[in-house]
Amino acid sequence: MSGMFNDVAVLPLMPVEDDHDTGGFFAAARRGELALRFCSECGQLLHLPRQVCFACGGARSEWRAVPGRGRVHAWTTVTHQVHPAFPTPYTVVLVDLEEIDARLVGSLPGEAELEVGQPVRVRFDRAPDGTTVPNWEVEA
Repeated sequence: MSGMFNDVAVLPLMPVEDDHDTGGFFAAARRGELALRFCSECGQLLHLPRQVCFACGGARSEWRAVPGRGRVHAWTTVTHQVHPAFPTPYTVVLVDLEEIDARLVGSLPGEAELEVGQPVRVRFDRAPDGTTVPNWEVEA
């Protein structure tokens, strides 16, 4: 699944890409894919990522690409700047993914005009060093 890339000067917070529990998420983002972790034994979605499957107790898991589309569940616009790395305004959005029972958090620049259920698609914010973080944009 490929999405749009948005080159940015710097990401406000750089993720730890070599973390055992979340590294696959960021490796997929570098490829332009949105991925979530699933149990290799029973196929259960493991979101948030965890070492052991809560459905079957299995200890093996894998990262699988999931659709990069969703719908707005909730949002808030941040207007008070608390750190120089986070210029305001920006809108924090909670997205229900399509075809998967999972929600992801992201942000939209500025004061976004949103509605519950509004369609969004993944956008990848890529820093100069290649670090890439999935985010969201409103579908036209």
